[in-house]
Amino acid sequence: MTVDEYLSAIDYPGRIIVAGFDEESRPFVLYAITGRSRNSRNRILFSSSGDIRTKAYDESLVEDPSLIIYRAFTEFDGRMIVSNGDHTETIISALSEGDSLGDALVQRTYEPDSPVFTPRIAAIADETGIAFAIIRRSGGNPERIIWKYLPERGVCHVIHTYKCNGNPVPSFDGNPIRTESGDIESIAARVWKSLSPEYRVGLFFKGASGETIINALEE
Repeated sequence: MTVDEYLSAIDYPGRIIVAGFDEESRPFVLYAITGRSRNSRNRILFSSSGDIRTKAYDESLVEDPSLIIYRAFTEFDGRMIVSNGDHTETIISALSEGDSLGDALVQRTYEPDSPVFTPRIAAIADETGIAFAIIRRSGGNPERIIWKYLPERGVCHVIHTYKCNGNPVPSFDGNPIRTESGDIESIAARVWKSLSPEYRVGLFFKGASGETIINALEE
């Protein structure tokens, strides 16, 4: 099963991180945003000094920027870092101090957007492997988990904030999903097409083959 085939079966995954390796064992990451509210859908991804950030498309429609504006991607010490919130900054700060991803996670909790309590997800990728992380609510407390994967040609893993649609939406549970990357040249387009047009907001891909940004409000 390819990553786009997996995602096409989920009506509302929320925020999505895909990380893995192409057929030449080169790492890549992909980040995609889907949103239900007007506030969430009123944004785009853009490149700024090598980083990928979110910003409001129409400033006059912004309701609450605290959980929708952040640095989604950066590179640090040869590693690609991607997340769905401002915990990107916490991860970078920890790594710059010589600390670990786990050290970063204990400083944060899930998002305070009751009753959803959106999980914080992240991934760090380089040629040696991939580390995925999640902070999700379990029994009223934060559950912090890290998964690590060694390079596999043409294999990627997927994690997303929500298991499916709902009211409130249920958090992603279980482990990152192992899928095939498929043709790396078309992965951004394939994943974008797999997402519901009703909810898709933006997508970013970076790998050895290049960098791609797609925004629904700019199509």
